[in-house]
Amino acid sequence: MGSKKMRRVLIAMIALFVAVIGIIAAVNLDTVMQKLGLAPAKQAVQTADTAEQAEPVQSGGDLSAFLDDETFFDPEVKFKSIESYSGRRVSLVMSSVAKDLRVMIVDSMGRLVTGFPFVVRIQEIGEYTDSNEDGIVYVDGLRAGEYSVSLEEAQGYIVPNTITTIQVRQDVEYRVLDDIEYMILTEDDVDAEEEDKFVHSAEETADGSENTDLEFGSGNGRRGIDVSKWNKTIDWEKVKEAGVEFAIIRCGYRGASTGALVLDPMFQENIKGAAAAGIPVGVYFFTQAVTEVEAIEEASMVISLIKDYDVDYPVFLDSESAGGTGRADQLDASTRTRCHKAFLETIASAGYESGVYASKNWLNNRLDAAQLSQYKIWMAEYADVPTYDKYYDMWQHTSKGTVDGIETKVDLDISYMNIDTSIDHARGSEAYSGVIDGDSGNVPTGTEEE
Repeated sequence: MGSKKMRRVLIAMIALFVAVIGIIAAVNLDTVMQKLGLAPAKQAVQTADTAEQAEPVQSGGDLSAFLDDETFFDPEVKFKSIESYSGRRVSLVMSSVAKDLRVMIVDSMGRLVTGFPFVVRIQEIGEYTDSNEDGIVYVDGLRAGEYSVSLEEAQGYIVPNTITTIQVRQDVEYRVLDDIEYMILTEDDVDAEEEDKFVHSAEETADGSENTDLEFGSGNGRRGIDVSKWNKTIDWEKVKEAGVEFAIIRCGYRGASTGALVLDPMFQENIKGAAAAGIPVGVYFFTQAVTEVEAIEEASMVISLIKDYDVDYPVFLDSESAGGTGRADQLDASTRTRCHKAFLETIASAGYESGVYASKNWLNNRLDAAQLSQYKIWMAEYADVPTYDKYYDMWQHTSKGTVDGIETKVDLDISYMNIDTSIDHARGSEAYSGVIDGDSGNVPTGTEEE
């Protein structure tokens, strides 16, 4: 190609390029002039008065601009706002003893959620409402088998959107309930005056000859005391120096009115104080159970409270009246004994010695003592010489004793049991999973320890 022809082609290409640039500039004249500073920029922000009339501003560089277009999405599609998911998160904890189901609604801290009528659905059975708003839905009379359970939506709460299954048993199993801690209340949660109304049944037959001296029975068994919140703050070092050789400490009670499981407010202070002073301990629980299921609940509560302590003496069930108005006061002897056995067997299944505390009259008339002979018997009779004619392992001989370190009157006891205090019964020790070793210690009335 000649130089003249090449020059013409190059000029034509340059002219074409300039023409294209000119056309683009003409189409976008306003924008070009704004870039060159020859024209005022358009206002990017619209005022509230003009926003409704203004057309949407399109921006090719803003890839999220479509989110501002309310017509972009199908107007029929609705999304829940973030407020729909706010609230207190709850979950279900369930257990079954026999032909029953207990559903507890708990928060993220493991506390029962009260004050709301939650609705629980058991698939193919129906819906159950927590009508008393205590955080527990209890259903009994179920057939054995697997059940699916869910929690209905509740205003102000985040409920699980899953279905949980649980196996309901046919027969009672005397085993500790793992979830019992959710049910344990303090006296701040209840009306303690209405719930804690035990009455010493032994006082009904006291003849005034009881000996209130701690030294009474010296040489005839070990001398001890049993205490609860009613004995107030105790100086355990002084108690030890006074000659006390063991202490049976109340850990809790079932409410005489509502049936709530309540912690004795002095339990931890007492058991720690006695241990620090070198005094061997046992525990007792005041029952108001009216069914075997409730008795297993009571035993489960006790185990949850004592598992971290070295409890050498037995776990006793306190079988007494609540002044005649307690929920369990009118049980017949057969039903009461059956409930007691459920408690005692559950305690034994956890590796602890178990027994019953009751007055002479209660043992003779309100219980079937023959059905309880395999357990420890702690008999209460306030007399100089007991007249109970069956075997017992410990005798409470007064409720009016005096002991240095305790400002109130205190129950005094004599134990005829051989207790090996060298064994550590706290959780994690070798003895925790096995029945406490030791002699049965049963002695009849008036029989001295060898």
